[in-house]
This record gives sequence, structure tokens and C-alpha cells, in this order.
Amino acid sequence: MSKYRSAPTLDDVAKAAGVSTATVSRCLNTPQQVVEATRERVLSAVDSLGYTPNFAARVMAAKRSFTIGAIIPTMENAIFARGLQAFQEEIRKQGFTLLVSSSAYQPEAEEDQIRTLVARGADGLLLIGHDREARIYDYLDRQKVPTLVAWSYLPDKPIPSVGFDNRKAMKALANQVIGLGHTRLATISGISKGNDRARLRIQGIRDAMTEHGLPQDGLTVSETSYEIENGAEVFENLMLRDPPPTAVLCGNDVLAVGAVRQAQQMGLRVPEDVSITGFDDIELARIVSPALTTVHVPHREMGRKAAQELIHMIETSSEGHSIELSTNVVTRDSLLESNR
Repeated sequence: MSKYRSAPTLDDVAKAAGVSTATVSRCLNTPQQVVEATRERVLSAVDSLGYTPNFAARVMAAKRSFTIGAIIPTMENAIFARGLQAFQEEIRKQGFTLLVSSSAYQPEAEEDQIRTLVARGADGLLLIGHDREARIYDYLDRQKVPTLVAWSYLPDKPIPSVGFDNRKAMKALANQVIGLGHTRLATISGISKGNDRARLRIQGIRDAMTEHGLPQDGLTVSETSYEIENGAEVFENLMLRDPPPTAVLCGNDVLAVGAVRQAQQMGLRVPEDVSITGFDDIELARIVSPALTTVHVPHREMGRKAAQELIHMIETSSEGHSIELSTNVVTRDSLLESNR
């Protein structure tokens, strides 16, 4: 005789609660349609028996998996954490489960993950940014898998997006930096190839320089991966230039924290000797000393609205709509008027 007992069934719950199996199903799937007394009796039976709904049966009946896939570039820092948390909370309210993959900023890895999630029956996909080969969009179109992009707002692209204008957001920050008299600028950017967010943020700085009549060769661009150590290394190289920049605009807060740490190790005062700014306004930006002037990204609002729009696309088989969210510059202690 097996030491394992058979798992409780829907029929077992129905008998224990004294209701039909149809009532149990309604209670689990659409509880608002069941009167409170009956619902409590059914849930008590579910709890006492340790019943778990048969996911495979639910999938077969509904012809969907009730899963949504999200592929983010990295799990190694907090850039995507807050938005993804809000996204998960929102889809859970609608009965969906989130499957998350990380591409490590490798296009080939992301393509494999897209195909794997589609093969596993994901009802929809959340992707970060628009930069990828046209064949991937063709594949998603043929597979009829609703797909939405976040962290970028480019309404002229083939996939709808819920995000913000990276170029405009960085331009606003650069305008503030230049307005304080900084003319020797540098940016520590993420790798721009295959990353529209990084590329557009660099362009946003150039837009502000043009608007203020500054020559484009007044900007030094250094690209690296998004790690604190890399931000520190690139910052050191920048400050060894003759003359060094008076302001360093970083592509995100992680790189900026690395730059601040390296400045302190080099005996430089931030912002008196050099101003440093970030982008994203994650928690690191507030707890580093000095606290970072940065661009606030509405991560949770973006995650929530992306979930709502993607579920709408799944439920209605519609193409979806792009939604632009606002960002704003948060002025803290790492930016000061230039004295050079």
C-alpha cells in the first residue's frame, strides 16, 4: 500500500461542504457570484481537505494557461523590481500567474526565452524596451500572443508600450545641469546597442546641449554594463581627463552610486568638485550620501497600468494602446552650480 494518499478532488470538497461541484467551481473562480455563507462553507472544506484546483483541467476548459511571461534584462539590481512587483500584484487580481526570465542583456537569450514562454502557452508577454530583431515581432504576430513593452514609450513601434519618453526625461535633467553652468559634461551610460532606453537617454543630453548652444564635443560618452563597480571604474577614467568634466550624468542610479563611491575614494567632493546625477529614483538614490539628483520613474504605476493593458489585450484580442507616463527631476544633494 502506498504511503501517499490520493489528492482530494473537487467532488470531495463538494461532499464536505454539502454543495454541488458547480458551486465549488464558482466559489473558486468567481467567488463574487456565491453567497457569503456558502462561500465560507466551501472555503472551509477546501482548507480542511487541503484541496488544490486542477490547473491542467482549468487550462483545458478555458483554453488558456492563465500565465503571463515577463522577460527583464537583469535581476542583479533593483532597476526593474518595483515595477515588476506592481505588475505581478495586478495580474494576480485577475487570476494570472507571472513567469519571469532574465536575458542578462543578451538578445539571443531573450529570443530563446520568448520562444520558450510561447511554447509553454503563456497568454501574454511583457518585454522591456523595443530594440530587437524584426523576425521576433513577426514570430509573435504569427503566434497571436499579446505582447506589451514597458520602460519605454515609442508609440510608432509595432508593439504597444506603457512607459515613458527616455529621451525627453533625460533632456529635462540635462537642462537643469546645464542651467547651473555646467558645460563640460560626461555620461556613464549603459550599452546602447540593443537598448533603446540607454541610446535615447544619451540623445536627450545631446538635445539639451543643442538647445543651450553647447558643442556636441563637450560631451564625453562612456558605455558600460549596469553595475556599481563599472560605474566606479568609468568615473575614475573620466576624472583623469584633462580637463575633467564638471558634471557626470549617469544612465541609472546604480552607475551613479558607483561614481559617487569612486569620487569619495579619489578624495573628490560631491557636488563641490564634481556633480553626479542618476536616473530611475530607486531606493539607492535616496540612501547614498550625498543623495542623488535623479529622474523619478513611476515604476509602480507603470507596472500596474502595463498589467491592466496586457490583460485587456488578452481578454479582448485587441492590439492594445500605448500609454505615456510622466517623469520628473528630483533635485537632491549631488548636483551643484558649477564654479568652473
